[in-house]
Amino acid sequence: MEAFVPKKVFLTKGVGRHKEKLASFEEALRDAKIANFNIVPVSSIMPPYCKLIPASEGVRKLRSGQILHAVLARNATNEHHRLLCASIGMAIPKNRSLHGYISE
Repeated sequence: MEAFVPKKVFLTKGVGRHKEKLASFEEALRDAKIANFNIVPVSSIMPPYCKLIPASEGVRKLRSGQILHAVLARNATNEHHRLLCASIGMAIPKNRSLHGYISE
């Protein structure tokens, strides 16, 4: 079996607001321009030689319904007007032959 190792990666962000948690998540996916993909959560390894590209370029390279592996950072509350945040951090080594890390 051939190994699936990404060659390109992009970062995106989205916000969703709805009284239902699932609906707010769907809104956030739409805002991030990735709602029309099948998202599969993955852990936090940035492959060697993987190139960081702009989100607009990354989304253009994908087809609707395609499986999209993603490291997701999310947060939710049912408190009205509560300020929330979620973030992603990346550690990309200078020596690109080594793997890096993506943290949520």
